[in-house]
Amino acid sequence: MPNQPLDDRGVFLLSQIGHHVSLRFTARLASLGLEPAHFGILTHLASADGRSQQELADAMNVHRNAMVGLIDELEDLRLVRRYPHPDDRRAHAVHLTDLAHDLLPAATAEADAVEEEILAPLDADERAQLIRLLRRASAHAGLPPGVHPGLQRRRRAPRTTSNPGERVVLDRPRAQS
Repeated sequence: MPNQPLDDRGVFLLSQIGHHVSLRFTARLASLGLEPAHFGILTHLASADGRSQQELADAMNVHRNAMVGLIDELEDLRLVRRYPHPDDRRAHAVHLTDLAHDLLPAATAEADAVEEEILAPLDADERAQLIRLLRRASAHAGLPPGVHPGLQRRRRAPRTTSNPGERVVLDRPRAQS
């Protein structure tokens, strides 16, 4: 169909809602001093605390250099600590701090609130069907479950204060001429 309206195209609608969700989720997490990438890593660590940076990078399909930067950011925010790995002296085990354990329920509540806001017009059966269909499309695209592809291209964020909730930028990359 040559003149098919954009709102009749599934990929347009997925992109439109994805962009909207991304903006909403980012704004809600910012109130806690977090970014979506931080939430993803903290969530993964909550289910398997003490993984090495490499194990975490492999599990999340993130380049190890990007993972080091993300762990640095989380360490600056006092949400994770690196300790010598008990089984590999060349590796660091990454552990959630008490602050992270205290912050995760609030971050999860923000994620739940965004999901409720976005999916409000759908009943429980429609939500379950939507999740099944999106998982199938995601698997067909070769996307690893539970991992946002944006993590693979993420650049290190500017350094911030070490207090989640106080997002004061201390240094910012200079614009190139």
